[in-house]
Amino acid sequence: MVRPAHAAPVDGTLSLSHARAAAIAAERHAEHLSTQIVVTIVDGGGHILLTERMPGAQLASLELAHRKAISAVYYKRPSKAFEDALAGGKMAVLALPDAMPAGGGLPIVQGGIVIGAIGVSGGNNAQDQESAQAGLDALSIGDKTQ
Repeated sequence: MVRPAHAAPVDGTLSLSHARAAAIAAERHAEHLSTQIVVTIVDGGGHILLTERMPGAQLASLELAHRKAISAVYYKRPSKAFEDALAGGKMAVLALPDAMPAGGGLPIVQGGIVIGAIGVSGGNNAQDQESAQAGLDALSIGDKTQ
């Protein structure tokens, strides 16, 4: 049975079609913001399912998008939480392994379980966060990030 690309993952598993749907939505949002991004989707173990680079996106964004996704899946929270903590003076964030203190990484949560993450880089942190949220919203999963 073929599910539509926007359908929610079944049994907590992200498919390549889910990753593509999230990436397309994030890229469309980035276009609306007039920026070029890299989108990386990882599974619940932090393994890459998909990475896409829009034409014109900086090369450094390849690594940054991946690091944001890893941070979100490993710590089960948006990477922006680390950005906010650092802005609030909590320097210990810099010592946390794989914590990326920059907006744009969001966990993909289904039934209270992190099944993957999306990482976006290329715009400023607010644009990356918005684009990642647009990608997450495309998955039609009940648990949403704030």
